[in-house]
Amino acid sequence: MRGHAQRLTGLGTTIFAEMSARAVATNSVNLGQGFPDRDGPDSLLEDAISAIRAGANQYAPGRGVPVLRQAIADHQKRFYDLSYDPDTQILVTTGATEAVAAALLAYVEPGDEVIALEPYYDSYAAGIAFAGGRRVPVTLRAPDFRLDLDELRAAVTPRTKVLLINSPHNPTGTVLTDDELRGISTIAVEHDLVVITDEVYEHLAYDGLEHRPLASYDGMAERTVSISSAGKTFAVTGWKIGWVTGTPDVVTAVTTAKQFLTFTSGAPFQPAVAGALALGNEYYDALRADLQSRRDLLCDGLEELGFGVHRPQGTYFVTTDIRPLGHTDGIDFCRMLPERTGVVAIPHQVFYDNTTTGRPLVRWAFCKQPEILQEALTRLQKL
Repeated sequence: MRGHAQRLTGLGTTIFAEMSARAVATNSVNLGQGFPDRDGPDSLLEDAISAIRAGANQYAPGRGVPVLRQAIADHQKRFYDLSYDPDTQILVTTGATEAVAAALLAYVEPGDEVIALEPYYDSYAAGIAFAGGRRVPVTLRAPDFRLDLDELRAAVTPRTKVLLINSPHNPTGTVLTDDELRGISTIAVEHDLVVITDEVYEHLAYDGLEHRPLASYDGMAERTVSISSAGKTFAVTGWKIGWVTGTPDVVTAVTTAKQFLTFTSGAPFQPAVAGALALGNEYYDALRADLQSRRDLLCDGLEELGFGVHRPQGTYFVTTDIRPLGHTDGIDFCRMLPERTGVVAIPHQVFYDNTTTGRPLVRWAFCKQPEILQEALTRLQKL
């Protein structure tokens, strides 16, 4: 039989699958994959059970159940003062991963260039490849991982079609500033680019920082595909409920691709997420405070162990430099770690095209119970 399609080259088993398998085999504390080890709010879980019992178990409408689309519209208005028509400007997807893939398929022609902030979440490379596009990295560099707007501007060519922007940024934890977002907007408008924004960590910005959606900036509403999901905000990553907001044209374009990926999914979870989005500010405030305290617990502990720690402004992840401990290659380090210490982490370089930049960096997830984080730190003393 002939070999697989060229577009799959380099997209083998993800590092997450490999490291999760190692975690199981070695009975390690898994700080690799970014999922919480607790469930979301009780009301959310009960609403899903009620929806299942009430018979919401067949195909949901193609664009999502009306009550969830209304709740997403209400959420965008409440937090960002952005107005969307729930019937024409909102699409429910099978998680943000599908939303990103569908948006790329909707807008990228073979040969088009897609600029993404490097290090990038691994599905971006796959989505760009599936669409036949060419990825162009703009690198966020340690120690502060700020966006260099001059570098972004220099990356734009006549072939550039899409900017793929992720803030709060996985894996570095950077929250883009007002100046950075304004700069992105200026470049996008000037070059007539489509901007796909991955905002799944929108409610997980710390130290009093606030997430600002790119769609709220001048000239951006009509060119932005805004993406978020319930997974990170409500600790239900396995439910795979995401959404896209944008102009009617944007949402129709993304729907056209999405309907042939999963068609629709998560029927009983959708009304449950609708209820959760309407939770009071005390829920969102407590979520942030809780995760910030876990961030600090893990960062302080890793610092004491001698790692170079880059304390993140948002997300579930902290990035460390392993060179102070005498190591230089994150992949070797992460493959050694489970056997030697019983802890799993993720090497940064898998998120880079410029792998040398990421080689000495390792990512750890802090969305775990404090006692689990403490156990990991205790085990890491074996280093």
